[in-house]
Amino acid sequence: MKTHKVDVAILGAGTAGLGAYRAASKQTEKILLIDGGTLGTTCARVGCMPSKLLIAAADSAYRSRHSTIFGVTNTATIIDGKAVMARVQRERDRFVGFVLRSIEGIPEARKIYANAEFLDNNTLQLSNGDRVFAKTVVIATGSRPKIPDLLRGLRKRLLDTNSIFELADLPKSIAIFGPGVIGLELGQALSRLDVEVKLFGLSGNIAGLKDPAVKKYALQYFANEFYLDAEAKVDAVQELDEGVKIRFLDREGKWVEKIFEYVLAATGRAPNLDALKLAKTDLKTDERGVPEFNPFTMQCGDANIFIAGDVNGDRPLLHEASDEGHIAGGNAARFPDARAGLRRAPLSIVFSDPQIASVGLNLTQVKLRCNQCYAIGEVSFEDQGRARVMAENKGLLRVYGEQGSGLFLGAEMVGPRAEHIAHLLAWATQQHMTVAQMLDMPFYHPVVEEGLRTALRDLNAKLRIGPEIVKDCMESGPGA
Repeated sequence: MKTHKVDVAILGAGTAGLGAYRAASKQTEKILLIDGGTLGTTCARVGCMPSKLLIAAADSAYRSRHSTIFGVTNTATIIDGKAVMARVQRERDRFVGFVLRSIEGIPEARKIYANAEFLDNNTLQLSNGDRVFAKTVVIATGSRPKIPDLLRGLRKRLLDTNSIFELADLPKSIAIFGPGVIGLELGQALSRLDVEVKLFGLSGNIAGLKDPAVKKYALQYFANEFYLDAEAKVDAVQELDEGVKIRFLDREGKWVEKIFEYVLAATGRAPNLDALKLAKTDLKTDERGVPEFNPFTMQCGDANIFIAGDVNGDRPLLHEASDEGHIAGGNAARFPDARAGLRRAPLSIVFSDPQIASVGLNLTQVKLRCNQCYAIGEVSFEDQGRARVMAENKGLLRVYGEQGSGLFLGAEMVGPRAEHIAHLLAWATQQHMTVAQMLDMPFYHPVVEEGLRTALRDLNAKLRIGPEIVKDCMESGPGA
């Protein structure tokens, strides 16, 4: 057994762990990065990048088949499932390679490939027999796909949001459980790639949307494109040699049985905490087993232990994991001088078509903060000029503002180019801009962002700060 004495031990070499390592290394050389899993970060290996590669293929197929509106006809669009998955895996491996090279650049003396468990707040036992004594520890062990009880009896035909990207070919049919961000993205993409898809939810929710008007629009739109039942009733799931037989109540109210080649569990992710034996520390944990922590310092209570990234379940997004890692690593290195780090404006984007985005406070949070002293502005993209030009005129944007101050609070939308509009709104949120200040910014013509201006004008009028919105105003050009 080898003994290691360090200032900072970091558990996990994903996005958060690498961020923690970089931040801590600016203050001390006595760091140990410990990881016993598959290297490559969730985003690069099984998350952001492979899913977007599949979506890109699906979008290409969809545009090819729906170009007649422009007077352009493609007589045949052929989808080669093996070629689609080969590109997904080839490009995915390229992105993973960037991460691996980053890890390879870390000095050998500062990293160990092993699993760890706590013996106490300062002592870690490693699976290779080594023991680590650390002044502070950063937990950045990430998460894993969660399998609902209904699907636990499945074996060969069960996929999760990690294993689906290992398929050599596109399946002929698939049942997806969970219309969250990943389930919706993959469900629509696979449907556009000629896979028979049925997407089942239980709670009536979709992609984390909170605004009832935006959620209703999204549910209706996506359910018209492919089979989506956000309040499904499924009473039997059985694996057979040829596939998985599912008995469910269809959208017409009839019980049916259907065999699918695969079932995909897209019902969220669970924190990788089980093997750490946190019970041997003095940390307080919640009902999920996640330590209580300060989201600005990432410190767990008053302990010498910090937590960052997907493992804490707070903001499971790459840019947030990176931020949290830097905060945790810096504070671990300077412990007990824990300082609040920069937390950016909440920003979430779903790469469906049309895209979905949430920025700042959601409507539930707005109501709690403002106690009815708020207003909502909105715009439909169905008649928005640039959206109609591109034949992408579907969607709804709702923006929220505070009465009295005119402060912009947040937004939710489903619509074209949401990823770009969401960034503008996130910047405005982080700068604490008022709706009037946002309207002073330039808007070119013709662009989709003119729809944002329309929504902001509507909001400003309802806040009783600006004039009533003029229908069919030609001030900025037709269709603005």
